[in-house]
Amino acid sequence: MYEELKDEGFTVITVAFDKNAEEARPWIEAANPQHPSLIDTKHLVADLYNMVNVPTILWINEVGEIVRPNDVAYGDNTWQEVTGFDADVHKKALRDWVKTGEIAFSGERARELQQLPTKDHQQARAEFALGQWLWEQGRFDAANAHFVSAGELAPHDFTIRRGSMPMREIDPMGPEFFTMIQEWAESGHEYYQPLPDA
Repeated sequence: MYEELKDEGFTVITVAFDKNAEEARPWIEAANPQHPSLIDTKHLVADLYNMVNVPTILWINEVGEIVRPNDVAYGDNTWQEVTGFDADVHKKALRDWVKTGEIAFSGERARELQQLPTKDHQQARAEFALGQWLWEQGRFDAANAHFVSAGELAPHDFTIRRGSMPMREIDPMGPEFFTMIQEWAESGHEYYQPLPDA
């Protein structure tokens, strides 16, 4: 999409949430992106934009306004059978916005659709940050206690729950992850929460 739309003034910035740069670097180098591709080891972007899952996209216009809040979007349909998301729906909406300025939501509606963190969610992010600092100091048991607390305070935030897994020596694509997702779904929740037009 960047290659297709870059001459229209469109820029893509991709951000990986990983425990350290070396975890994401091989994937970024293999993709060889022509746009800025960042590695956020502190989950600052997740905190700033209240991202709770990946992949998450948001659109920001040329004056810094969020015109499409957090949404689920894939670059292609490789995982469509699993996720149920058609990448072409998002791509069409993106093309329309970049080329014509047409967007599904008014500014007021975009603000209504933005989900702000609750007090518990903010506490969870603080617990996660403290856990990460302790982990970096080699205090793994203390870190784990804060990671668990963060997950309990914000069970809907998979950037926290899944993001702590590698630091707890749990495979973030292993059986514990899939058990977590299954339990979440069985309790009546959606893993992804797309915007209404998605």
